[in-house]
Amino acid sequence: MPAADKPHPPRNPGPPPPHHHRDVSGGWLRPAVFGAMDGLVTNVSLISGVGAGGGSAHTVALTGIAGLVAGAFSMATGEYVSVSSQNELVQAEVAKERHELKRNPIGERLELAAAFVAQGVDPDLAHKVVEQISAQPDQGLKMHVREELGVDPHDLPSPWTAAGASFASFTLGAIIPLAPYLFGAQALWLALLLSALGALIGGGAVGKLTSRPVWFSAVRQLGLAAVAAGATYLIGTLIGTSVG
Repeated sequence: MPAADKPHPPRNPGPPPPHHHRDVSGGWLRPAVFGAMDGLVTNVSLISGVGAGGGSAHTVALTGIAGLVAGAFSMATGEYVSVSSQNELVQAEVAKERHELKRNPIGERLELAAAFVAQGVDPDLAHKVVEQISAQPDQGLKMHVREELGVDPHDLPSPWTAAGASFASFTLGAIIPLAPYLFGAQALWLALLLSALGALIGGGAVGKLTSRPVWFSAVRQLGLAAVAAGATYLIGTLIGTSVG
């Protein structure tokens, strides 16, 4: 058989190329997305209601600025307290698990081995793995916490990151409907138009980021913003008419 026709031994493909996942722990993405959409919807609703009620351009602008500042600080404070409280709860549970490992190490090892077996690991192998992990107290504690609480105690979200992302994104979203008034335009329709475009772009960006249909995410966000702005516009019209 010619050398060229001889079968070649299979090549070792080697390890697969490294791949990276995006942050899904909620450290910054959730508050950033929530903050931007909340800022847009909140401020366009305020501006829509005050504008429909007959408020002057100065009043509308003042309302929008107050809504931006108050909302941004409120969002940042809420995110900081929320994430801090969640982290404190996790740390309290970690301390409890550390105490249990000292008080009843054998029972905790059997519990962890049972968790591995429930996931399909051979019982003998599960016990050997638990023994190896438990030989390193820090790793053993980390594994127990991950199995029982579903979190990594060394990879908790930062409350400052969440607060900063929320503050910045709320400000960005809230300034969109306010922009025409800041630049001297006194047309409510322009603020509503910019807000509609912002909702479409923001919703589409979220869809792109989460691998969802871009058009669906964009239309969904536009619809939610339209409902909120429409409700305050109607209220503003009714109150403005009755007062007038």
